[in-house]
Amino acid sequence: MASDAEALGPIHPVAAQGFAASPQRYEAGRPGYPAEAVSWLCERLEIRKGAVVADVAAGTGKLTRALAGRGARVIAVEPVSAMAEMLSSLTPGAELVSATAEALPFAGGTVDAITAGQAFHWFDADRAWAEFHRVLRGDGGVGLIWNVRDRSVDWVDRVWSILDVVEKKAPWRDHDRTSPTAGVGFGPLESATFWHEVSLTRQAMLDRVASVSHVAVLPDAERGAVLERVEAELPPGEILEVRYRVDAFVTHKQ
Repeated sequence: MASDAEALGPIHPVAAQGFAASPQRYEAGRPGYPAEAVSWLCERLEIRKGAVVADVAAGTGKLTRALAGRGARVIAVEPVSAMAEMLSSLTPGAELVSATAEALPFAGGTVDAITAGQAFHWFDADRAWAEFHRVLRGDGGVGLIWNVRDRSVDWVDRVWSILDVVEKKAPWRDHDRTSPTAGVGFGPLESATFWHEVSLTRQAMLDRVASVSHVAVLPDAERGAVLERVEAELPPGEILEVRYRVDAFVTHKQ
């Protein structure tokens, strides 16, 4: 059987392997998105009853489920089969297709809005923007959103510092330094920043770290060593509070 990457084309190899290895940990440890950030996206993208939305690189469906609550027809697009299976198990009846951002299975001008949560940095940006432009109707829009690690608490900074060594070549670092750029045929990006705090058990915090694709692809012994170092930095107590900055962006087709 062909792998996800072989069957669907340009999936970053670390994403294909890492996310396939850890959908349960991804779901347990990764944060969702605060309601005010989702509302901001929905208002600007006019996501409401009757709209057709493609949530690209939907993962386990964290953003998909938030958008579906707005009454729109939300189609989850997820190329990694293990993540798609987790999404389906958590969201019975979800509309789901296996495809990449660079090759969407929609006819031209048939989608009102496209979203990508915690994912755009994995795409071939030029090809993805061209594909978004092709499938969007009229002045349809694209919404991009990221949970960004807040390092203002000492123990949290120490945990992320452990991952700095593992993630030296991670593509998300480009976003951490600079904002994304809208593609050809799209207007200027509008941006907004939000904050939220997530309560995690100690095990869920370890799942959060283990779900990082560059950690998930490590050999077992190396991955275990990373998790041991992280566990040693966790403060006392069963429930941990982890803060995130949320960066959201919207642009419309011209």
